[in-house]
Amino acid sequence: MEDKENKIKKTLIRLIIISTVIRAFIAFFIELGNDEVYYWTYALYPDWSHFDHPPMVGFIIQMFSFDLFFQDEIFLRLSSIIFGSINTWLIFLIAKKLKNSITGLYAALLFTASIYCFVIAGIFILPDTPQLLFWLLSMYFLLNSLPDKSQSKKSRNYLLLAGVTIGLGMLSKYTSVFLWFGAGLYILFYNRNWLKSKTIYLSLLLSLILVLPILIWNIQNDFISFTFQGERVDVTGSMLRLDYFATEFFGQIFYNNPVNFVIIIFALIAIFRKKKFLNSQHVRLLLFLSLPLIFTFLVFSLFRSTLPHWTGPAYLSLILIAAAYLEELSVRKPGKVLFPVPIQFSLYFLIIILILGFGQINYGWLNLDKSTDVKTLGKNDFSLDMYGWEQLGEKFSNIVERDKKQNLIDTNAVIISYRWFPAANLDYYVARQLNKKVLAIGSLERIHKYAWINKKRGGFNKGMDAYFITTSRDFKSPYDLYENYFEKIEPADTIPIIRSGKNVKNFFVFRMIGLQRIPAKQN
Repeated sequence: MEDKENKIKKTLIRLIIISTVIRAFIAFFIELGNDEVYYWTYALYPDWSHFDHPPMVGFIIQMFSFDLFFQDEIFLRLSSIIFGSINTWLIFLIAKKLKNSITGLYAALLFTASIYCFVIAGIFILPDTPQLLFWLLSMYFLLNSLPDKSQSKKSRNYLLLAGVTIGLGMLSKYTSVFLWFGAGLYILFYNRNWLKSKTIYLSLLLSLILVLPILIWNIQNDFISFTFQGERVDVTGSMLRLDYFATEFFGQIFYNNPVNFVIIIFALIAIFRKKKFLNSQHVRLLLFLSLPLIFTFLVFSLFRSTLPHWTGPAYLSLILIAAAYLEELSVRKPGKVLFPVPIQFSLYFLIIILILGFGQINYGWLNLDKSTDVKTLGKNDFSLDMYGWEQLGEKFSNIVERDKKQNLIDTNAVIISYRWFPAANLDYYVARQLNKKVLAIGSLERIHKYAWINKKRGGFNKGMDAYFITTSRDFKSPYDLYENYFEKIEPADTIPIIRSGKNVKNFFVFRMIGLQRIPAKQN
C-alpha cells in the first residue's frame, strides 16, 4: 500500500512538473491575445474595479511582474503558470479527501487534460486565472464544512475560510457568486442547521466586505460594470438563437475536452442510477456547485451570444465526480491503474490540440484563409489574433522614424483606435516601445477601459496629430470614423505581416493631422 501511495505521489509530481514546463514554453513563445493585452492595462492603470471585470486579474499581473518591472509575455502570464500548478495539486487534495489518492491522481489528470484548465486559465492571463484558484479553495472549504451536521469548530472555521475565498473569487470574476448560490441551495435542501448558526452569516459578511471595492467603484461610476454585464445576459425582447446555443454547448464540450465530457456524462448517468461511488452528501454539494452555472448560461445562450469558458469553473466539480467514477471502474477492472484508457485518450486529445494550436499560431500549418484581397487578408484565420504584433511594432517604428525625418507629422503624435482591441494590442506591442500614447475614440461599449485611460493620459487637445492603424482582418476606414475630427487624413504606409515566408495579413497606417473637435467624454 505504501509503495502504491509513493508511486501515486511521484506520478503527481511528474505531472505537475511536465505540465508547468509545457505551459511555460507555450507562454514564452506565443504573443498575447486580445483579452490578455487588455488585462495588462488593468495592471498599468490599477483601480478598485473596471468597466467589464473586477480588479483581481490586474493585481496578480502587477504582483508577478513586480509591478510591471518585467513586461515580457512570460511575466504577464506567470501567475497563470504558477496557479495552474497549484490548482493541479489542489484538485488532487480535494479528490483524495473525497475518496482516496488514486481518485486524486485521476482528478489531477482530468484537470490537466481540460483545455480550459490547462490553456485558458493555465497559460493565458485572464480573470479565470485567479478565479480558478479561489474556486478550488472554496470547494475544498465547503466540502469540509457544509455536510457536517454537528457543525464542529473545524467545520465552522472552514466555512469562514470559504467566505474569504469566495469573496476573492468574486473579486476575480462575477460568476464566482454561483458558489454561494450552490452552497445556499445545499443548505436549504440538506443541512438547514447552518441557518441557525451565526457562522454562515459571518462567512457571507466576509465575502461582502471583500467585494466592497467593486460596489464602491460602481457607485462612483453609475453602476456601469453591473449594467454592462447585465446587458450581456439580458434575454428580454431577444429572439430564439439556436446557433448561439450550439456555440455554447459544443464550446463547453471542446473547452473541457470531449473525452472528459463523455466520462462526466457516464459518471452522471451512474449517479442517476443510484450507483454508490462517492458519499451522497458530497455528490449533492458538488452538483449544486456546478449545474446551476452550466444550465444558467445554456439558457442565456438560447437568446444571447455567450462564451463557453464562462462556465469553466463549474466543470471542476464534475471532474471530481468523473475521477471517482473512474476509480470505481479501475477497482473492478484492474489494469493500467495510474493511467486508465479514458484518461490516456483525454491526454492525447490535449496534446494534439496543443501541437496543432502552437504550430498554427506560429507557423500557419493550416491554410484557414483563402482571401487574396489586401484589405481582407487573414480575416478567417483566427490564429492571427496572436501573431504579427511584434512585427508590426518593429516595422511601424521605421515609419515613425521616416515621418520624423521628413517632418510629415508632429513628433508627439498619439495612436488612436476605435475599440478596446486593437487599442490594447497597439498599446503593448507598438506604442510602449516608442513611448507613445494610445487613445480611443468611440462609444463606451466599444472602448471600455480606454474611456478612463484617455483621462489618465491627458485626453485630447485641439491641433494634435495622430496615427491610425487598422488591419486587413478587421479593416476600418479612418475617413468613415474620424473625418469630422481631423483637418486631414492620409495614408502613410502598408505593413505586411509575414509568417513562414507568406504574407498572412496587412496593417494599414494613416496619418491624421490637426484635431479640430474634442471627442465627447464617455464616462
